[in-house]
Amino acid sequence: MLPNRMQLSRTAEEQLKKLKGYTGVTPNVSARIAFFRSIESDFKYDPVTEYATNGSLTLDKITWLGRTQEVTELLLKHTYPDLEGKQLQQAWAAHVEHGIASLRTQKTLFGLIERAKTKF
Repeated sequence: MLPNRMQLSRTAEEQLKKLKGYTGVTPNVSARIAFFRSIESDFKYDPVTEYATNGSLTLDKITWLGRTQEVTELLLKHTYPDLEGKQLQQAWAAHVEHGIASLRTQKTLFGLIERAKTKF
């Protein structure tokens, strides 16, 4: 499963922080929304390509995932059955970065909620 300590790319982290500034939604909560938006799309992480998880915000997985931890890990294992540990974390981080791309322009909490409800 996922490692106990996880981080994102600098790019994704910056986008999550900007979104927090606009909407007040913490990075861990918006990362959950972004992950599920990405899973619902056709995006697939390519394990051959090394994904940089070089952000400075390193949190334990219970903080990143909250009550969605079990379903997040199950979805990742279902989607990427051959990945473990660090590679699985990279897949999660890639999905968060992909999903946040469609949310990062929201300037209000209401806008974020409306955008989260729409399809990619």
